[in-house]
This record gives sequence, C-alpha cells and structure tokens, in this order.
Amino acid sequence: MKFVLFDLIANHPNGVTGEVLTAQQRIQQVIEQAVFAESLGFDGYGVGERHGAPFLSSSPAVMLTAVAAKTSKIRLLPTVSVLSVLDPVRVAEDYATLDHLSEGRLEMMIGKGNDPRHYPLFGISEEEQWESLAERYGLLKRLWNEENITWEGTYRPRLNNVTTEPRPFQSQIPIWHGSASSPLSTELAAKNNEPIFSSNTFHPMAKYKALIDHYRERLEYYGYDPSKAVVGAGARGLYLADTTEEAIKRYRPYYDMYMSTDASKFNQSPFTDLEDHIQNGSALVGSADQVIEKILEYHQAFGHQVQSISVEGLSKAEQHEQLERFATDVMPVLRREIPSTVWESKQSTIV
Repeated sequence: MKFVLFDLIANHPNGVTGEVLTAQQRIQQVIEQAVFAESLGFDGYGVGERHGAPFLSSSPAVMLTAVAAKTSKIRLLPTVSVLSVLDPVRVAEDYATLDHLSEGRLEMMIGKGNDPRHYPLFGISEEEQWESLAERYGLLKRLWNEENITWEGTYRPRLNNVTTEPRPFQSQIPIWHGSASSPLSTELAAKNNEPIFSSNTFHPMAKYKALIDHYRERLEYYGYDPSKAVVGAGARGLYLADTTEEAIKRYRPYYDMYMSTDASKFNQSPFTDLEDHIQNGSALVGSADQVIEKILEYHQAFGHQVQSISVEGLSKAEQHEQLERFATDVMPVLRREIPSTVWESKQSTIV
C-alpha cells in the first residue's frame, strides 16, 4: 500500500486552545508539513481546492509549486482541482508548469468539488456541474496530449489551432478522478480507464463501496480489466495513542470543531458523534493495531492501493507526533500486507 498526506488548508480555531493562525502561518505550515511527510517516507502530498472561508486552498497549483521547490521525491496532487468551474486552458498551462518544476511528480486529481459556493463565483449553475466537468475534462486531456487544437464547446470560447505551453514534462500526466457522492464521477473515470480516489470521509462504508463497485462494473462494460482497477481512499482524520480511550479523549475537541463547521455540515454526515464515526465510519482513531485493522477492513471492501490521511486541525506538535507514529507503527505493516503497483518508479505506472 502507498500513503499520501492531504490538507485542505482549513484555518478554523484550534479545538483545544481556540487559537487561529494567520494566513501566512497556516500556508507556511503546509509547506513544512509536506517536507516532513517526505522525510518520513510518505509517497504523496495533496492540497485541496476550496473557494471560501475557512479554507485558504484556492490555488493548489501555486501551493504545490512551493512544495515542489522544497521536496525532491514525494508525488504532488491537487485534491481535487475543481475542474467543473475552471478554464481548461489555464489549468493545462499551470499544471504543466508544475509538472516541469517538480520534474514529473504531478498526479492530477479532478472533480466537481463538494462546496457549492464556487459555482456563482465562476459563473455556472450547480445543475450544470457534471456536464461542465465532462466537457472541461475532455478539453484538458486534448490540450495535454495534442497540438494545434481546434475546439468548440459550451463553457469557454472557441479555440482555433491552439497549442498550450509548456508541454507537460511527463509523457502523460496521470489523472485521478475524485469520487465522493455520485456515480457520474465513477462513470467518467471508468470510460477513460483512469483511477479514482474515494473521499471516504463523511459516510458509512457502504456508500463509498457502492461507488467503487460501480466503477469496476463500468470498467468491464467499456472493455477494461476491472481486476486492474486502481483505487485510492481517504479517512475521517487520524489520531493514534497507546489506547483507544486516550486517542478519543485527545482527538475529540478537534473532531467536534471540524464537524461543527458549515463546510462539514454541508456533507450531511449521519454519524452522531466521534464514537459513532470510529465504530461505523472511517475515522482512524485508536491504537496502531486498531488503525491497521480498520484500514485492512476497508481494503477488503474497496481493494484500494493508496491510503490518504489527514492531521488537519491539530497543533504542529501533534501533527508531527501523529505522522511519526503512523509512519513508524502503521505504514510498514500495511506496505507488507497490501501489494501496490502505484508509483513503483518516478514515472507513474497507473495509466
């Protein structure tokens, strides 16, 4: 199994102290966290995209460029690039530039996003989100893979004999499809034989398993081998301690703070409290053995090869503690237990 660390750059009050970092402090924390994750042996680092408080993640390409300058091995992912509202020409140029600056460490991840505030900002309606995503995705692929493109669509002006520059560093930039709520995202991924990344955050396993099962079914429908499907999955936070009781006690204020935000409430999570989320959801809270057991349980259901975690919201000292514990006590066991062909070399092998 491979491991990635994700951060949406939320900047809400610390659940224990009430402290709110300045934007400068929080942004610098992300860069430092990525450097630390690379030193611990994480395989990838991801920055989300949101357009509104409490998030500071409106420009993942810029953030990941700063991370690229401070790292040398870790793969870099926008999680997700909200392509449903973005100009594919601008996206193609920005991320091809990042691909060069990182010397081919970019793993693109696209989606329609799960915060409806971005639609009016960029001039489309929420009802158009899937059609917009599909059209812009198709154009982005062409811009990266072809030259002298002539194109006409609904969501941006016509293109005539256009070649975007720079051309990507990688012969083909890998594209993941973020999947959280709809079979339309898994359909688009399957049709193009590209991997999916399940958010696996706010709901019970069955909801996400149904989407992953749909993805494999549609891969077979389109003539691809579903046994070769590449799936990543997230989790609702991480907190390791010597005992479950200690982990719950220490993590509860952070969990309660995040789940009380408007951004979290939008996802309509059915879990009643932290204990419910641990028992019936993906929260990785407890001893190392318990967290290993839970990830193995989810792997049995999902068949995923990549696991993402987040320590967002914790103090800097606790972030370091949790990442060190996870890298020391959890990652080596799961690397042995779960084979993964993803990122076996510098050039991605997933597509």
